[in-house]
Amino acid sequence: MLFKFIQNSDIMDKIKIRLLSSFLAIFGVCEAQEKITISGKVKDNQTNEVLPFTSVTVNKETSETFVVGTITDEAGNFQIEGLALGNYSINISFVGYEQSQRMIYASGINTTFNLGVIPLNPTSETLEAVEVSVKREVTNAALSKKSFSLTDNIANSGGSVLEAMKSMPGVTFDQDGKVLLRGSDKVTVLIDGKQSSLTGFGNQKGLGNIPVSNIDRIEIINNPSAKYDANGLAGIINIIYKDEQERGLNGTVGLSSGIGAFSKRKEDLPTDLGSYYMNPKLIPSIDFNYRTKKFNYFFQSEFIIQEALPNNEYTTRFYNDGRKITSQVPENRKQFRVILKGGIDWNFNENNRFTFSGMYDREKHIDTSQVAFINLASSQRERYYNWKEEEITSNINVVADYEHSFSQPGQTFNANLQYTRGLEDESYFLNDSSSIRLGRDVTHIKAVEHTLGVSANYAQALAAGKLEVGTKVRVRRLPVDYIVERGNNSIIYEGLGDYSDWGENLFAGYANFVYERAHFEIEAGLRAEYTEVFYTLDPTNIYYNSNDDYDYFKFFPSVRYTQKLNQNNNISLFYNRRIDRPGEAELRIFPKYDDPELLKVGNPYLRPQYTESIELAHKFSWTTGSLFSALYHKKITDEYRRIYSIDDSNPTYDIINRIYQNTGKTLSSGIEILFNQDISSYWELGMSANFFRNKVAAYTGTVLFPYERSFYIEESKANATILKLTNEFQLPWELQFQVVGLYYSPKNIPQGKELSRSSVDIGVKKVVWNKKGEVAFSMSDIFNTYGIRQEINESDFTALYQNYYETQIARISFKYKF
Repeated sequence: MLFKFIQNSDIMDKIKIRLLSSFLAIFGVCEAQEKITISGKVKDNQTNEVLPFTSVTVNKETSETFVVGTITDEAGNFQIEGLALGNYSINISFVGYEQSQRMIYASGINTTFNLGVIPLNPTSETLEAVEVSVKREVTNAALSKKSFSLTDNIANSGGSVLEAMKSMPGVTFDQDGKVLLRGSDKVTVLIDGKQSSLTGFGNQKGLGNIPVSNIDRIEIINNPSAKYDANGLAGIINIIYKDEQERGLNGTVGLSSGIGAFSKRKEDLPTDLGSYYMNPKLIPSIDFNYRTKKFNYFFQSEFIIQEALPNNEYTTRFYNDGRKITSQVPENRKQFRVILKGGIDWNFNENNRFTFSGMYDREKHIDTSQVAFINLASSQRERYYNWKEEEITSNINVVADYEHSFSQPGQTFNANLQYTRGLEDESYFLNDSSSIRLGRDVTHIKAVEHTLGVSANYAQALAAGKLEVGTKVRVRRLPVDYIVERGNNSIIYEGLGDYSDWGENLFAGYANFVYERAHFEIEAGLRAEYTEVFYTLDPTNIYYNSNDDYDYFKFFPSVRYTQKLNQNNNISLFYNRRIDRPGEAELRIFPKYDDPELLKVGNPYLRPQYTESIELAHKFSWTTGSLFSALYHKKITDEYRRIYSIDDSNPTYDIINRIYQNTGKTLSSGIEILFNQDISSYWELGMSANFFRNKVAAYTGTVLFPYERSFYIEESKANATILKLTNEFQLPWELQFQVVGLYYSPKNIPQGKELSRSSVDIGVKKVVWNKKGEVAFSMSDIFNTYGIRQEINESDFTALYQNYYETQIARISFKYKF
């Protein structure tokens, strides 16, 4: 009766207005960087009629403090937005009915909670509720992701994304410039959550050329859920560009200038050119947004004009017959690169959003080198190569993204279409000047990578979690044309053919479920992927007797359990299985002749490698700091790496092939620690440490190029350590000073070990012009100790490999925000 009276009465609107105004006037919404939304529908449990204008209040769980409130609309629906992460009790009450209560536990994994239909029974009662404020921290609540703001990376201001990642926990780099995460180079690199040709599929070739100026943050995901692609054994690195949220026109202009390689760690071998040093660099950049109520137009660009030394490889070979040969391959580079990124967001109504964006990246570089081979026994120069490489690479990435939000909060549908094209157009001129031959060889490679991906994802918020399902189709094609002009007594292998064609079709589907309660969370997912692969070779190829063509269907599970010990302590247990598929760079049959006696070449018969990982992570937070620790164990099956093998078919001198092969199993177990502490109001200390034991199993395999022969990898075990220490100081006159120290201990690798290396980086930054401008100076590897050194042991020789590439760079940079 009372309900009908209110529903039919003239005072209904007055009650509605009074209730709304009292809630809005007296109480506010707590602010945090991440917000949650709670929704539901209230009905009479006996009559099943909806209950309009029912009171819904949100309280803090522990203190019973009122946070915010609302009333249901005429259809019995309610929605509360803008709540900070935390634990709440939701109290639903109406005159003449018992109160009903629902609990919400929001740690950040799920931000939308749909409580569904809430039935009320006649009678009355009292209620409670909860909240916890959160700011963005390095590790998320599930302990599955680490986020690093590049604004805080002063020591690498004006540098590249690759240089900025140097100080991040667990990240190292190998001799090919690949990113290693906890010792593995099988990392998937995303840009704004998506793969593209810019950073490559299966490699990270573009990271060294992405300036940090327009990047907001970098996320490291060691234990991805099933909604991510299954590739990337070691995890995922997600590079997130800046996205300005303010209305109107705003943006940033920047300029970075510097000098690289201003000292030499090792004297050049005797040639006329030597290695580049005192290399000038200039990087202007701009980004802007123009945002209206319905549209957001965005554009970002960087230009790189520089000289550089991306490789400077010294290799000394000690052969079993007593010969000792040393060589140096400096890759002296002149480079111009432009990266353009832009697009439009269109919110054509509150439920539908469309984004169209594109990225264009073009680079032209000219590499030159003079390579001398010195006989250490006689100190005589035996052979002398002079080479020049002219290369143009470009990448185009186009994305169309549609998102629909249903009337029920937390229910969304997303469809994505992405096309990416990568081009490598390389001409290589090799001159041989020695007592053996005078000759000139020319090779030309043109490789065009086409990738088309279509995906659809659906998410449904639940009363205590969320459900995600999705599907994806991805088609990749990479034809390669190879043209050779052989000179007198050419050293270029014959019989390779003039072309190859590689392709991959992938079909995937996944389901991922999150369940949250007061003291624990469970996330479980399963991804299924079916993959078709082919590699077609020119029929004139004499080294591989058949084309490769195979398919496979695999499941990739992921599980996470998080125990919330208290407000400041979380502990998570993870398990997942992932894959890494060889890309064209690992499969390419055409050798790279930068060192003609140490040839890098791919293997078209490579197979995928798989990993299973288990991790136990814990985080403890306090007012002025936090401690994250993780125990992990990883098993990699059919791991592929470059191995060294002698080709002694040349009667004049031996050629060592560095060829990709599947090499059996590797086990890695370790502990990772991240510690942050505000020592004082002006001193912040950060430390990361990774202690791990690496075991490479014994393995015997067969090399097919340029003739069949076996290779053997001995079992090896070794302990390794990665230490990183960051100190940041707030100085007078609004100056910020940062010093970063890095140390990588020796570690074992197949056929040998990698020796220790270290680095000290410094940076200073000052905010100017009423906080609209910023000036920074940085210097990386100030003692020039970050080069890569390896000792290689093969049955017929040993080798000392030293790559003293450009790691020592001083920069000054400027940014202005408008």
